[in-house]
Amino acid sequence: MNGRLVFDILKVTEAAALAASNYLGRGDKNEVDDAAVKAMRKTLNEMDISGEIVIGEGEIDEAPMLYIGEQVGCGTDKIDIAVDPIEGTRMVAMGQNNALATIAFAEKDSLFHAPDMYMEKLIVGSKGKEAIDLSLPFEENIVRVAKALGKKVEDLTIVTLAKPRHDNIVKCLQKMGAKVYSIPDGDVAASILTCDASNEIDLMYTIGGAPEGVLSACAVKALGGDMNARLVKRTIAKGSSEENIKLECVELSRCKKMNVDIEKIYTLDELVKSDKVIFSATGITKGDLLEGIKKIGNEMLTETLVIDGINNKKYLVNTTHKISDE
Repeated sequence: MNGRLVFDILKVTEAAALAASNYLGRGDKNEVDDAAVKAMRKTLNEMDISGEIVIGEGEIDEAPMLYIGEQVGCGTDKIDIAVDPIEGTRMVAMGQNNALATIAFAEKDSLFHAPDMYMEKLIVGSKGKEAIDLSLPFEENIVRVAKALGKKVEDLTIVTLAKPRHDNIVKCLQKMGAKVYSIPDGDVAASILTCDASNEIDLMYTIGGAPEGVLSACAVKALGGDMNARLVKRTIAKGSSEENIKLECVELSRCKKMNVDIEKIYTLDELVKSDKVIFSATGITKGDLLEGIKKIGNEMLTETLVIDGINNKKYLVNTTHKISDE
């Protein structure tokens, strides 16, 4: 994998974001996802790569999603791909903030392979590196991070998702005196902000999607942060309904087939084994990380963040796209 991909990867998320924006505020998240997937697949298949989706939206029987094991590209440069065509399909459908199109490239056989299921994630920036350990009580992690950052617990800011499964964690943090931001969706963006010294977020804790977890790991590794993760059974994350029990059985079967240990705590270096990673995110709606797509006359304006772990650079790319008359 080489650095030239930096100038290609942004085209993938730009295409997905632009396609999804056609359904902004129209209320149908399936239309949003379908448009983004088609645009992303088309752009990937035009690239001079031999890519494999190693973690994404599902398996081959669930096409037309970008499924685990799907081969993309028309070249010979072998790479692993982690993908979430739209982080925040509901947010696009409802016209809400912080929706992104996201993807990450890495050296072949360097990304964590797992089914599309829930994942527990604990992320800090570079100053908190090696202070986190999911095998320890959560409160102890907070104390360790505060010490590593030279702060009091009361001065920490933690971001999580506003989901019922996080209620006890939020109560715990607030009892300890920490400040908690609970966001509706968007833990990939939050993970990047955690590693950005220019804002106040010190730590991110969520139970969210595994594809978003691996995407976050790629960005966090390139930014010098740290991460622990472990897979979570669906009934733990969502409750023991009949449907969740059925889906959990499928997920556990896929874990067994892929030789994935659901009890294991994975370090950042186990999630992403190589430093040669490239991450791209294009804003669809305005958010804390990126501006959303803007239409001005017969032009569409996009803003994309590319994090280049090969050359240790970040690019903020503003692109003007002419609207076709066809």
